[in-house]
Amino acid sequence: MRIAHIITRMILGGAQENTLLNCRDLMREHGDDVLLVTGPALGPEGSLMNEVRRVGIPHVQIDSLRRAIHPIHDWRAYREIRTILKEFAPDVVHTHSAKGGILGRLAAHSLSVPAILHTVHGAPFYKHQSALARACYRLCETGVAKRCHAMISVADAMTDLMVDAGVAPRSKFTTVYSGMEVRRFQDRESERATMRGELGYGPDDVVVGKIARLFDLKGHPFVIQAAQEVIAQCPSVRFLFVGDGTLRAQYEQDIARLGLSHHFHFTGLVQPGQIPSLIAAMDVLVHASLREGLARALPQALLLERPVVSFDIHGANEVVLDEETGFLVEACQVSDLAQRIIQLARDPYRREKMGRAGRRLCEKRFDHLHMTQQVRTLYQQVLKARSDLFPPHTIR
Repeated sequence: MRIAHIITRMILGGAQENTLLNCRDLMREHGDDVLLVTGPALGPEGSLMNEVRRVGIPHVQIDSLRRAIHPIHDWRAYREIRTILKEFAPDVVHTHSAKGGILGRLAAHSLSVPAILHTVHGAPFYKHQSALARACYRLCETGVAKRCHAMISVADAMTDLMVDAGVAPRSKFTTVYSGMEVRRFQDRESERATMRGELGYGPDDVVVGKIARLFDLKGHPFVIQAAQEVIAQCPSVRFLFVGDGTLRAQYEQDIARLGLSHHFHFTGLVQPGQIPSLIAAMDVLVHASLREGLARALPQALLLERPVVSFDIHGANEVVLDEETGFLVEACQVSDLAQRIIQLARDPYRREKMGRAGRRLCEKRFDHLHMTQQVRTLYQQVLKARSDLFPPHTIR
């Protein structure tokens, strides 16, 4: 097959890692012709473009394809995407992210691409937006959903959210969990002592980690607030913030104002390959985001047998099984978040038991080869259903 993937930007993020692995697997495992179309990886979140080049994924970067809404840039990006697709003549166009998803689907539909699919990594509309922005994104998503043939959700919760919003009927959605290199999260315990030493942790410290961009809606302020109660009752707890972003200076000031600087460590920007070692240094993962599809940090921690304390949002409860692989807490409930962290900080046996259960749950479900096979099977199903309309490698 000839397959074009379109995504707004290849920063260090879950949707981007998913897309990179999908492109790589389609080429290596199935011999498909793949083209990745993306905008520039702007911002403090880092870039995956070096990895795209390293593994040899053919790609085109469109400078006008930007995350922010800009009518002139967006029109240019649409025209460029359309030109690229017309030249490449794909059997399948697979889009990701809000802007890439909207412009990519419109361009592919205008060219009558045989199979057009979109992955919902996280809904672009959510309750913390202004009512106008939420209504606008919902309207756009509903419109472009009519211009694709199938939609992939990274969690059942994403399907529920989109169906409840009237974006598309449930029959249009398939859940495919976001794949990762599971083997990288196996047998990393030998790295634990070394990494903890590098981070300045002692053998008796209980490390509670959070992996996320330092950005709005990722929930760091809730963790900082909860830390006051946690540290008062468990002075041996240390908090590890993995990632970087525009709000780092503000968070560091908030922590200093509370007199908790000694208990917090910021790693700054890290490459995906460093994540397993950092999780190995942790004892618990905390997830307090207010908006996600299904955050990759959750299965990653569970694959390394680290239990999770998470706000009960969107897809979290599909891997964080309350009282089994971790604890679920109602969103924004800081005291409850603190108490669950305290429970695990005080009970190493429970941490170990929950971690083992998490690994059993996630090992096959999140393997990238399993993901790619499911996605490719969906491509084949769509193409087969439309084969009498479009011969292969033809765009009308």
